[in-house]
Amino acid sequence: MATRSALSIFVCDACGGETPKWQGQCPHCAAWNTLVQRTAPVRTAGARQRAKPAAKPKALGEGLAEAAERLHTGQAELDRVLGGGIVKGSVSLLGGDPGIGKSTLLLQVAAHAAQQGRGGSAGCSVLYASGEESVPQVSLRARRLGLTSVSEERLGVLAETDLEAVMAQASAQNAALLVVDSIQTMQTSAVAASAGAISQLRECTAELVRFAKSTQTAVMIVGHVTKEGTIAGPRVLEHLVDTVLYFESEVSSRYRIVRATKNRFGSVGELGFFAMTEAGLKEVRNPAAIFLARGPEPAAGSVVTVTREGGRPLLIELQALVDRMRFGAPRRIAQGLDANRVAMLLAVMHRHARISLQEHDVFVNVVGGIQIGETAWDLPVVLALASSLKDQALDRSLIAFGEIGLTGEVRPVAYGEDRLREAQKQGFKRAIIPRDNAPRRPLDGIEVHAVARVADALAAAAQVAGAAEVVAGAQIGT
Repeated sequence: MATRSALSIFVCDACGGETPKWQGQCPHCAAWNTLVQRTAPVRTAGARQRAKPAAKPKALGEGLAEAAERLHTGQAELDRVLGGGIVKGSVSLLGGDPGIGKSTLLLQVAAHAAQQGRGGSAGCSVLYASGEESVPQVSLRARRLGLTSVSEERLGVLAETDLEAVMAQASAQNAALLVVDSIQTMQTSAVAASAGAISQLRECTAELVRFAKSTQTAVMIVGHVTKEGTIAGPRVLEHLVDTVLYFESEVSSRYRIVRATKNRFGSVGELGFFAMTEAGLKEVRNPAAIFLARGPEPAAGSVVTVTREGGRPLLIELQALVDRMRFGAPRRIAQGLDANRVAMLLAVMHRHARISLQEHDVFVNVVGGIQIGETAWDLPVVLALASSLKDQALDRSLIAFGEIGLTGEVRPVAYGEDRLREAQKQGFKRAIIPRDNAPRRPLDGIEVHAVARVADALAAAAQVAGAAEVVAGAQIGT
């Protein structure tokens, strides 16, 4: 019988799209010079003729109690991001820049699962499959993290890139948790391509998903990221898995943020905060320590806002710098915020507050390297810009939040009272908020200024700043 010759296709490195012939531009994502010649994946006859077991429908509530039992990671912040812990049979994908701590975090999770298990009294079997490091290298990292006391029978380390061998070992030891580090190093014999190829990534992830659902083994996968910060490979990887987590960090910062961009068993957008130490990643229970590290003296252009990421409010410092333009067109640069929305706020300030920044460069920054996706930062950014322009510092005990419309109105945001309570806990004394977010009952220890227009908000900020200067002068005089 004649064998079928392998066909050549061209795969886009940007989106993973396939085309039978080469062309300068990808027909799927319109990227230029990204098509690379690959060998078309050809499945073996045995793989095509593999017998499939007959699937039988089950009742909707069957196995619900067992599925609700989660495996705790030993990090309350990570459990929050995952929705309460790792669900049996789930597949989680963790991405981040090189050296940010992905392998460190998952090794800590694996060690805790091997020691504590689901009930907290007895550990469970865990397999850590490393395709990038040898077993002695993983052991050295475990010793540095203080994880060498874990029983070898419960936590096994396997240096292997063959996916079939990894899944066979996980089945042999009846592993409750399988860690794959990383998916770019794994390959399966069902696809005739090298490790890291688009077809290999797609097939290996699909095999792991099938393995997790059939054996109820929780799988956590490490994924490399591209220079744009997205997980390398086609977006189908993110569609296949149950949870997608991203590691984020500012350059040279010891703090790490884990963000959930997809979660079938919890809320999307949850954040977990960690600090990198010599003993590994430690959770940060009070994120205000990261975002509110302000200077000892009040500074113009600095204001604190209360944003809501996931299920909890966060106090974050916003900084604005207004500088007279020296040449060319004025610059509008925003770090952590939408630059187009900042430009819109400048137009609203000019039209409805008579504050013109047409001849000034504008820079806006979110302290801590976090990205804010909601619109509650509109009002504090306007206050910070006006403060920087007039070189007058705002009151350090002031917080502000609110959305601003094109007609100059200050619109309410969700969970306004929860934001005020969080500011109250952190010791803030004054707040400028939308009128419709004003609490029904006064809150002890915090003075609320409810405003309806941008001009009213700026006037309230000037009034608060003036009152603070009077109080400070009286304290100095005494």
